[in-house]
Amino acid sequence: MSFYRTVFELIDLRSFSNLWFWIALAVAWSSTSHWVLGVPYDMVNRARRQGGQALIDLEDIARINVNRLLYIARTAGTWLMALLFFLWTALLTLGWVYRVEFAQALFLLGAPLSLVGLLSVATARKIEAGEDRGEALQHRLLTHRFVTQLIGIVAIFVTAMWGMYQNVEMSVFGH
Repeated sequence: MSFYRTVFELIDLRSFSNLWFWIALAVAWSSTSHWVLGVPYDMVNRARRQGGQALIDLEDIARINVNRLLYIARTAGTWLMALLFFLWTALLTLGWVYRVEFAQALFLLGAPLSLVGLLSVATARKIEAGEDRGEALQHRLLTHRFVTQLIGIVAIFVTAMWGMYQNVEMSVFGH
C-alpha cells in the first residue's frame, strides 16, 4: 500500500497541476487560432502576398468549409446547442457546486471553444452573404482569427488564474 501512496504523491492527478492539461490547453488554442474556419492561416497570408492561384485556392477552401459548417448548423444546430448547454450545465454544477476539479478544467477548456464555434457560424454566414471573394474574404478571415485569439487570451488567463488558485488552495488547506 505504501508504494501506491508514494506513486500518487509523486504524480499529482489533479487537472490544474497536471502538465498534460496545460499542454492540451495550449494545443487547443494554438490549433483554433491557426485553422480559421478550417482554413490554415498561412493560406490566408499566401493569398494576400501572391494573389492569383493562391487566392483562388483560398476562396475554394473557404467556400467548401463555410458550406460544410453552415450545413451542420442548419441541420443539427438546435440539437448540438441543446447538447452543449446540457454539457456545460452539468460541468458547471459538478465543477463549482460539487467541487470536482476535472469538471472545472473541462469547462474552462471547452466553454470558450464553444464561443469560437458560435463565432465561426456567424462568420460563415457573413461570408456566405457576400464576403466570399478577394479582400473581403481575407479581411473576414483575419478578423475572425483576431477575435478568436482574443477569446483564447482571456480563456487562458482565466484558466491560469483559477488553476493557480486551486493549486494554492490545495497546498494550503489540503482539500
